Amino acid sequence: MTPGPILVVNPNSSQSVTDGLSAALERFRVPGGPAIECLTIPESPPGIMTQRDVDEAGLRVAALAESRPDASALVIACYSDPGIDVTRSVARMPVYGIQECGALTAMARADRFGVIAIAEGSIPRHIRYLRRMGVEHRLAGELALGGVTVAESGHGAETLARLIGVGERLKALGAGAVVLGCAGMANHRAAAEEALGVPVIDPTQAAVAMALGAILARAA
Repeated sequence: MTPGPILVVNPNSSQSVTDGLSAALERFRVPGGPAIECLTIPESPPGIMTQRDVDEAGLRVAALAESRPDASALVIACYSDPGIDVTRSVARMPVYGIQECGALTAMARADRFGVIAIAEGSIPRHIRYLRRMGVEHRLAGELALGGVTVAESGHGAETLARLIGVGERLKALGAGAVVLGCAGMANHRAAAEEALGVPVIDPTQAAVAMALGAILARAA
């Protein structure tokens, strides 16, 4: 019996980000495996940038989870993991946050890791989350890409060059792996990894890989 779909929820209203997520997850759509549905929440702002955005988006994610009891897993595809606790409290399926999964995957690849955020203002919020996870001591540093929006982050040679430059600074701080701290950067993962010479983790791919592994294990 084919399991229910994995829902990959973009909590912002940018359809271009959702389309980029779907393209980056194409290799995870395997014959006989669960469908992977990438969804946008149109009532949200185009980017989840402030704590208010995070809190409001979290309630929308939880409502979506309640409306889809057919799903076998839900991935919150925003690096702040908005609503992860409330969604887990109401959802019938396992819920994966991409910051949590990205950090766990990076720690499986290196002793210390770095994170590339979109905006400087997001960094304190991200670090509070790592502190809550109890893994802040494994963070070599988090630096902002700056100068681009969430929707722009997955496109352009200039953005890739900035990303590589920030990655080099993280390596200098001791990062043995780099996490892309935004769901929109997936298109740059492979090129950044080749340029930096260390594992570069797209957190949405990491979360879907965990969800898919758990689903397949249950079916074994």
